Amino acid sequence: MKRLLTILMILAGSSALYAQNIQLHYDFGKHISSEAEADRQPVTLTYELFKADRWGSWFYFVDLDLSDDLFKGAYTEISREFNLGKSSPFAAHVEYDGGMGLGGSYQHALLLGPAWNGHNADYSATYSVQLMYKQYLRSYNNTHSYASAQLTGVWGLQLLDKKMTFSGFIDFWRGEQANRHGQLVILAEPQLWYNFNTLSGMEDVNLSVGTEVEISNNFIYNAVNSKTFFVNPTLALKWTF
Repeated sequence: MKRLLTILMILAGSSALYAQNIQLHYDFGKHISSEAEADRQPVTLTYELFKADRWGSWFYFVDLDLSDDLFKGAYTEISREFNLGKSSPFAAHVEYDGGMGLGGSYQHALLLGPAWNGHNADYSATYSVQLMYKQYLRSYNNTHSYASAQLTGVWGLQLLDKKMTFSGFIDFWRGEQANRHGQLVILAEPQLWYNFNTLSGMEDVNLSVGTEVEISNNFIYNAVNSKTFFVNPTLALKWTF
């Protein structure tokens, strides 16, 4: 579930001003593409926090990548949105992406652009569309600063009287190959959860079980063969605070 570029996630069905959750994912990627993804981490621990205020909202997450015997790295994104008008669906989105691994850092990036956010009357369906200028920073050897752009869509749906949650995002952005030629990178991570707190007598058990499927093209570094398209599912648990 390594996410080098993720985005603001609107928490589906939540009208609260503050929400947070912890997710634990077991990743099947190395079993599906055993050669190209032999070094893919088996476990990712994710912490997410969303907080709204009078001016807009904050969103923060960190992914901790864990292998069989050691910690492999941490990736984080911090974003701030400023509402453009009291009842306007538009906001200004500012974001920082970056992290550290055992072999060095991820390439850091700054993003800025407009967001269009919306929901239905009871917040059981939410969405966000963002179009952002993206500036990659020189972060370690053999990287350089360059300009890019990113289009992002985020969704959240509460299904079956909130028993199931279907949420996720899809990103399109301009990346660079080793020869510095541009390429289109696609990354999507849909999630499907079953929420135990909808069961009678378990209202205080904020546990969900489900899956995330990382679907990508030109995203995963592969020095073994010419494969660029990958599908990596997880088995996951989530506790919402």
